[in-house]
Amino acid sequence: SAVGRQLARRLDAVFVDTDAEIERRIGQSIRAFFEQSGEDAFRQIEAEVLDALTGGGVRTTTAFSDAVVLATGGGIVLRPENRQRLRTRGTVLYLYAQPRQLLRRVQNDSQRPLLQVENPLERLQALYAQRHLLYRECAHFEIDTRGLSSSALVNHIAARLGLSVKPE
Repeated sequence: SAVGRQLARRLDAVFVDTDAEIERRIGQSIRAFFEQSGEDAFRQIEAEVLDALTGGGVRTTTAFSDAVVLATGGGIVLRPENRQRLRTRGTVLYLYAQPRQLLRRVQNDSQRPLLQVENPLERLQALYAQRHLLYRECAHFEIDTRGLSSSALVNHIAARLGLSVKPE
């Protein structure tokens, strides 16, 4: 999300985070929804929101331009229809990191329901093993985030996409 926000700002585009949009739609945190309704119910809403945000239905937000940077939740690739929508309705950038690097980034984030376990590194390793190839299936570009700051990632993304960006 941090890189997406910066990229949108630099491209003068609209930024949308699917998780924030889901929370707006359900009227509570994703963690609370997970606890009450379970992961399957969450994944259904996630698919509906992605469909709407990528042009498959009525938009769930009001202010859109032609340029949108969309940040998705980590499990969005679990459903085949989501991977197909991502691949065919936009340009997908798979920003990846190894599980140990991810743990450093999220270790103090108590809002990630799948990481509220005794051994979050083990869970991250399992999620990476489950999702890595699914992300690769729908990605147009893959970018290793290791050692790159958010600003460096934004510059790298812009260069890979051949885009001009407005100065920071």
